[in-house]
Parts: sequence; structure tokens; C-alpha cells
Amino acid sequence: MASAQPARTYSYFSQPRALPARRAYRGPAEQPEEPRRYANLMYDRRVVRGSTYALPQLPWGPQPDPLEVQRQEEERRKARARKRAKEHLQTRTPEPVEGRKHIDVQTELYLEELGDRIIEVDVECQTDAFLDRPPTPLFIPAKTGRDAATQIQEGELFDFDIEVKPMLEVLVGKTIEQALLEVMEEEELANLRAHQYAFEELRNAELAEVQRLEEQERRHREEKERRKRQQVQVLQKQKETSEKIAARAFAQCYLADLIPSVFSSLRESGYFYDPVERDIEMDFLPWLMEEVEKTLEKKILGRTMLDSLIRVVVEKRLDAFDQANTSQAKVSGHTEVFGQADQASAQGTSYR
Repeated sequence: MASAQPARTYSYFSQPRALPARRAYRGPAEQPEEPRRYANLMYDRRVVRGSTYALPQLPWGPQPDPLEVQRQEEERRKARARKRAKEHLQTRTPEPVEGRKHIDVQTELYLEELGDRIIEVDVECQTDAFLDRPPTPLFIPAKTGRDAATQIQEGELFDFDIEVKPMLEVLVGKTIEQALLEVMEEEELANLRAHQYAFEELRNAELAEVQRLEEQERRHREEKERRKRQQVQVLQKQKETSEKIAARAFAQCYLADLIPSVFSSLRESGYFYDPVERDIEMDFLPWLMEEVEKTLEKKILGRTMLDSLIRVVVEKRLDAFDQANTSQAKVSGHTEVFGQADQASAQGTSYR
């Protein structure tokens, strides 16, 4: 068997090859058949014998990779951390009471010897050439011990009623004692519960009384605050009323002579007037003046038109006079013209 070297890579002494396949036993009536190919691990040099618990892992390369070593160290650190956390979360046995201590006790059905280190033994074996399997013999267990005989006479064995009486008295006494202890414990627990119930009732009553007193104090305090606010409001209203009365008296005294003077100044300024006088001034007089202006404009227009007509007539008469052939006609015509002119002037004067 090749020994493993932890400092270098494992190597073969020879190339692996498959062994010829054959059966371990051959039956008496069986015919030889074509051999089956299989590998026998007993002859394989790659199989390590002995314990593999502390077997070091051989590196595959001549020199380990630093990154791989760092990754493995990180994984181991995380595993240790998870293990510590798991141990911390696990429920532990409570601490022993004063005067006692914990001991390790086996609770299995069969006891076994406890050892810190498991005994390991390396064993090698070499099988012989395969032979024909012999018939299986009948199994007969081997005889152990020595044969012995005892003669028991009548009366030599113990009397069950007599021998069991002390044991029965002890068992019954222990049972009664345990029962009495349990009854006493139950009574003590019942007394404790009754005492606790009475204490809780008393505490609840006291709490209710304290709450009632606190509520009463709160109501008194709120009533006091409300009365104080009402009194402050009453005093404030009284102050405001007195200030209003004083202001009203002062205003009356101050405005006693103010109203006549204000009315007189307003009357002088024209804010107080006679409706008939104002109607005559604002409506009648403007209308009268407008009508007078219209009449005057009509008279002036008539006079202007009359003057223009007279001028036209005079011009026409002058033209007619210029066309006369004789002086007599001219003189008579001139006299006639002037007579007509005097008549027209007299008519215009009468029109005016």
C-alpha cells in the first residue's frame, strides 16, 4: 500500500488498469460463462486504507493558489461564526441551584464506554485464490459457561408475604408521604392564589378610589378655572361698559356746540338751499336766457336779410338807370328811384 505524502502531490507507481472480471464463487452445476469486467477495489492502489477522519487534503498543483487559500479561510471563518451564533441561539440547560452541580448522564438504553479518542488500528489482508464455495453448515451456537445443579428443599425459599411486607410498607409510606406533600403544596398554592386574588381586589379598589379622587380633583380644578375665566370676562365687560359711558358723555359734551356750527357752515357753503330758488336758478333762468338769445338771433338775421335785399334792389335800379337813353328819362328815373328808395327806407323803418 502506498503511503500518502502531505507535502507533495500523490503519484501512481503504475498506470491504472482493469482487472479480469470473475466471480468469487462458482456453483456446482453452473457452466463457465463469459467473464464480466469489473474493478476490484481491494487491489486498487488509489484507495487509502485506515482512518480518513484526519486525512489531509493533497493539493492538485505544485503550489497552492493564494486566492483559493484566502477563500477557504473566509469560508471557515464564516462557518465558525455561524456555529457560534447557532450555539448562542440554542436553548441551554438552566444553571443549577445552590449546593448542586450538573453532571453528564447517559440516557441510552445500553451503556457504552466513553473515550476521548477513538482507537484506530490499521489492518491489511490478502485474499487467497477463489475456490469452490462449500456448502453452508448448519449454525449451532457455541456453548458457554458451566453446568450446575441445585437442590432446593421445601421451606428454603423466602415467604413472599413476609418478605414483601417491609418493602410494601416503605412503598406505601413513601407514596402517602409524597401524596401528602403534593396535597400540602396544592393547598399552599390555593392559599397563595386566594391571597393574590384578595390583594388584586384590594389594589383594584384602591386604584378605583385613586382614580375617583383624581377625577374629582380634576373637576374641581376645571370648575375653578372656568369660574376665574367668567370673573375675568365680567370684569372686562364692566371695564368696557364704563369706558363706553365715559366716551359717550365726553362725545356729547364735545358735540354740543359742534352741530349748530357745522350746520351753519354747511348752509353758508350752499349745502342747504331753497328748492324753489334753486329750481329758478338752475332751470328757469338758463332757459329764459337761451330763449332771449334765440329771439335776438332771429331779429339780427331778419335785419341782415333785409339789408341784403335792399342792396340787391338798389344795384338793379342803378343798372337800369345806366341803360336809359335820355337824360329826362335819367332824371325821372333817378327821381323815381330815389322815391322808391325813400319808400323802401320808410317801410324798413316801420318794420323795425
